[in-house]
Amino acid sequence: MTSLPRPSLPRLVAGLLLALLLSMAGLGLPERAGASLLHLEGPVPEDLGVHDGSLSSCPSPAHCARADWPLADPAAALSALLPVLETTEGLQIVERDGRYLHATATSSVFGFVDDLELHAVPSAGVLQARSVSRLGDSDLGVNARRLAMLQQELPGS
Repeated sequence: MTSLPRPSLPRLVAGLLLALLLSMAGLGLPERAGASLLHLEGPVPEDLGVHDGSLSSCPSPAHCARADWPLADPAAALSALLPVLETTEGLQIVERDGRYLHATATSSVFGFVDDLELHAVPSAGVLQARSVSRLGDSDLGVNARRLAMLQQELPGS
């Protein structure tokens, strides 16, 4: 099973301290198994999806990563990534429509939600990838590491 990039130590420590303070204040923690300590979801980005044949660019490199991976068969590569995505902890496929996939990745500590998009463009020989945080000014590199992990899982990598 492939795992998502782990949060940095400062982000992890801050999350644990905040969870401890909340539990001491009587606010409790989620009861279901595997839940994050908090759930800081944020609004769904308005620019998700394919626009004019392409995924949106990143609003800021501080909390978003975008890549175009040249491949002989991008649609087959997208299909090959499905088992990886389905077994990645914290990742849930939200939509799969032909050559487009949208998934959410939820961090285990704060419950931060990131949106992952993949779009196969066979005519250009490219699999486009985009991962963007819903909240915060910085993702501490999590989205870029997520895309790097997925790129390594591509056939022929």
